[in-house]
Amino acid sequence: MEVGHPGLAAKIRASAELIALRHTVFALPFAFMGMLLAAGGLPTLRTVGFITVAMVGARTAAMAFNRLADHRFDSENPRTAGRPLPSGRLSRRWARGLLLASSALFVIAAAALNHLCFYLSPLALALILSYSLTKRFTSLTHLHLGAALGLAPVGAWIAVRGSIEAAPLILGAAVTCWTAGFDIIYACQDREYDLTASLHSLPARLGIAGALKVSTALHVLMVIALAALPILVPLGYVYAIGVIGVGVILAFEHRMVRPDDLSRVNAAFFSANGWISVGLLAATLIDIATFGA
Repeated sequence: MEVGHPGLAAKIRASAELIALRHTVFALPFAFMGMLLAAGGLPTLRTVGFITVAMVGARTAAMAFNRLADHRFDSENPRTAGRPLPSGRLSRRWARGLLLASSALFVIAAAALNHLCFYLSPLALALILSYSLTKRFTSLTHLHLGAALGLAPVGAWIAVRGSIEAAPLILGAAVTCWTAGFDIIYACQDREYDLTASLHSLPARLGIAGALKVSTALHVLMVIALAALPILVPLGYVYAIGVIGVGVILAFEHRMVRPDDLSRVNAAFFSANGWISVGLLAATLIDIATFGA
């Protein structure tokens, strides 16, 4: 039910909450990392600008679609009932408008970058939007989300070079494993609801202990993929230190969450993963600026 008629400022604040604006720290640094590696440094400001616009558009579209698709589930789940749509702070019409506008923004930004980005933009949108539906029929939904975020460095590489190469695919695979791993951890909070609502997730299928083991394996694969990246692009010891730091943070993250204690899931999800994305971008930038790529 709608609650009153919030002003524009309230709608903007609720929209930022709807799209989980603070989660931008997860994907955007990896997009910039793909951009830096493709350019061997900083590309033109025009390219940086349109990559940023494309990322904002894609992520906003994905989150708006997710909230629309999951409106009923969010309303039923006590953990998510306070979100903007189920609480009535935003209407479905507003969310649909946000979805259409952000999708158009993404396609326009892709077209401004190069032809290949434009041609691939509908496929990218299809992948990032369809994630919201996969939990209805497969417990591999976490990998689908991972692949959606894994597009970020691949798309940024294509934006700079206009071609698809092995290096961004390796980086994209690392992001896929990382995202799927932490999404499994986050999904442990909703295991009971998922079972009740017949939604699919690895915690619902394997139990929390089994799901956390899969999450650990995915994060190990992430570190392996990151360690393999210098085989394809010239990266030095600063980047290597960054990869070691990623491994340490992931180990700490998995110590924070146990099958019998999920009280620190939010700390593991937000703080640890924010440090990983921003820290690895910083290490890559320092490495390239110091030694060249």
